[in-house]
Amino acid sequence: MPTVLIIDDNAAVGVALDVLFSLHDIAALHAASPEEGLAILAREPVDLVIQDMNFSADTTSGEEGVALFRQIRAHHPDLPVILLTAWTHLDAAVDLVKAGAADYLPKPWNDERLLATVTNLVELGQANRALAQRVGRERRERRELENQYDLRGLVWADPATERVLQLACQVARADVPVLITGPNGTGKERIAEIIQANSQVREGPFVVLNCGALPSELIEAELFGADAGAYTGASRAREGKFEAADGGTLFLDEIGNLPLAGQMKLLRVLETGRFERLGSNRERQVKVRVVSATNADLAAMIRLGTFREDLFYRLNVIELRLPPLVARPGDILPLAASFLAPGKRLERGAESALLAHAWPGNVRELKNVMARANLLAQGDLIRVADLGLPAAATAAAAAAPALEAEPDRDAIAAALARAGGVVSQAAAELGLSRQALYRRMERLGIARGA
Repeated sequence: MPTVLIIDDNAAVGVALDVLFSLHDIAALHAASPEEGLAILAREPVDLVIQDMNFSADTTSGEEGVALFRQIRAHHPDLPVILLTAWTHLDAAVDLVKAGAADYLPKPWNDERLLATVTNLVELGQANRALAQRVGRERRERRELENQYDLRGLVWADPATERVLQLACQVARADVPVLITGPNGTGKERIAEIIQANSQVREGPFVVLNCGALPSELIEAELFGADAGAYTGASRAREGKFEAADGGTLFLDEIGNLPLAGQMKLLRVLETGRFERLGSNRERQVKVRVVSATNADLAAMIRLGTFREDLFYRLNVIELRLPPLVARPGDILPLAASFLAPGKRLERGAESALLAHAWPGNVRELKNVMARANLLAQGDLIRVADLGLPAAATAAAAAAPALEAEPDRDAIAAALARAGGVVSQAAAELGLSRQALYRRMERLGIARGA
């Protein structure tokens, strides 16, 4: 049950509000003076404060209320405060709203309006606290991950990426094959590097072979090596990737492109650590940690007979699924910032455009977009046009600053009418903070309740 603290020297006000709130499952505490109110705040958990502006007899300046508000704000900066004031104190109340007060209400108040304001602020406060707790927890988990493991300077912020990293670091020291799946350009090789950096063979070599970048007839020679004369053009013996990776990690990217003959030999190496070079009858023994990656649907390839099922299960002891960039939006702006040239910065509209884009090419596409923007930007500020993104993302970016455009008198009056005069609701509808809406009302001469 939420708790509201009422600070008012008029006992009748405390009783009336206590009755009102009790009918709506809100607990009420009452303090007759600023000193008593501050003492309650120091020892009791409170969700919201309703405070008067004057406490001494024959005092109407509102200075006592100003002093109390400043003391509350100094010790409880996130606690919402509603001011109870007569219209003669409107200027002082508006000044306090500009300083961070949640709202102000006249005496006598409207029960329905007061309840709506209190309910909204309490729910908002609870949501903000939950968000702050979640953000704080994520930051702590991130620091722990960064302190405990070598993440090779990876830039990330999204919880989806963190889950992949946690699992990658957890299995890194186990001597088992790992399969990293996900679309092209998502950073699968970076995850493989992190696995290597935290493994028992981190001092050994890290060798990469992109199985999709070579003709099928050369992949076996790249993997296992070849003796002189093993194939046309093989004028001398050559070492394969398995030999080069002995004592370390071999990363096989696009493993789905490996031909069936190579798949059979790879399975034997994974099971025995032994292989033969092409054109040789001599077996060689290696100790290699294999990490593979693919953007292909290996299960579908098994059904088609183009990928061996036994190799799939041998490679897939641990699978890490790396989501596409659009599914981890928290990574977009940190990654974009990491690709900025020295001295460059992103305009707010450009940030909105980056967040609105679908990123079919994932991190690789983002890196290329930022490289282009660094070259085309006139001056230090990168704008939407410099990004060269499709019209949909550009339109979304254009809409973002529009939310900041100042609403006219009619728009404010209409929003207030729809919100029943509750300023916090009207401000939310207009995309403004309460303080910003109060400033516009004051500047346009709009009376509260208009």
